[in-house]
Amino acid sequence: MGFAEKFTKLWNKESVIGKEKKASASAPLLVQFGANQPRFTPRRYDSLAEEGYQKNVIVHRCIKLIAQNAASVPWTLYQGHAGHKTPLFDHPLIKLLKQPNPMQGGTEMFEALYGFYLISGNTYLEGVGPDGSTPQELWTLRPDRMSIIAGAGGVPQKYRYSVAGKHIDYSVDRLTGHVQVLHIKSFHPLDDWYGMSPLEAAAYSIDQHNEAAKWNTSLLQNSGRPSGALVYTPSNTNGVDSLTDEQRQNLKAELEDHYTGGSNAGRPLVLEGGLDWREMSLSPKDMDWTAAKEMSAKEIALAYHIPSQLVGIDGSLTYSNFEQARLALYDDAVLPLLEHVKDELNNWLVPIFGDNLSLDYDRDAIEALAPRREKIWSRLTSADFMTVNEKRKAVGLAPIDGGDIL
Repeated sequence: MGFAEKFTKLWNKESVIGKEKKASASAPLLVQFGANQPRFTPRRYDSLAEEGYQKNVIVHRCIKLIAQNAASVPWTLYQGHAGHKTPLFDHPLIKLLKQPNPMQGGTEMFEALYGFYLISGNTYLEGVGPDGSTPQELWTLRPDRMSIIAGAGGVPQKYRYSVAGKHIDYSVDRLTGHVQVLHIKSFHPLDDWYGMSPLEAAAYSIDQHNEAAKWNTSLLQNSGRPSGALVYTPSNTNGVDSLTDEQRQNLKAELEDHYTGGSNAGRPLVLEGGLDWREMSLSPKDMDWTAAKEMSAKEIALAYHIPSQLVGIDGSLTYSNFEQARLALYDDAVLPLLEHVKDELNNWLVPIFGDNLSLDYDRDAIEALAPRREKIWSRLTSADFMTVNEKRKAVGLAPIDGGDIL
């Protein structure tokens, strides 16, 4: 019997509850050569965060737009099943989400949660509380400090958080899969344990945009003109009369001190006998610098599903007005992120607080969706073929007595 067969047999035996087996047929293949070994976050996280979020204004703007708008949407806790849900406004879980820890409010914590996800494709939320009780605090954890220890059955054995040579392990329950840390990740086609960052898809565009900014800065620091060559023509036609090494260095130093930099822009260049200035570089028009930079910015915004006009790209007329662009931002970026996090919280956090509870974000609090709600209400109001309860159900409201009569 091979290793994979023995591993599958052992896992199935230990996973039996009564007569039910909880094991994936392909799970042993995921850990066949890496069980109990840490799977580290890809090292490119730090470079993505630095070159993308910290140094690129388009990336920074895209992540801020999504994270801040998503973090501003309030959460509502409901009790009951679909069609008969009752909102719970004074519940420990709602209080926890509004004040997750002594250092952060709910908006700040969720902005950090979304920000880590948008930078690395992975984000982690730690629930802190006495053993066997509901969490009393929630903390976000940096993705680059977390490593996953591969376990049996296709689920992690533990999560390891490391800082300055020390680490703490969060063990995963082998039967329920519950762990003190929630791992939210995006889809990654080539990794079984970690999500893929949108910055990876836009990496080339980010590099191009950053290099264009460096080129522009360098151009301004060199008197706002392309570099050239200072040509020396010797007075002796035989070429014997040439510059010495010392003269060449002195001339170079004088040019750098007196004729480069923004403060020296426009200063006339005084040349002595035998010296001539010749342009060497292409002009910005020849390089089509502006168009290339705008194209890179559009591609970065495309990776984050952000309308170009919301990140300040001139000439972006894809949307007829700002209102439609804001609506597209929520439809393509903010709402899918909220749906993803909502499902994860309902699976990981909400069941700890009791049965028949469900968490949802308040769509009515999103101002950008107000025009769409008004159109729906207008159509429902004029729909005389629908009962009151049918109309209330269409907008997510509970039925009322006598509302089924047409």
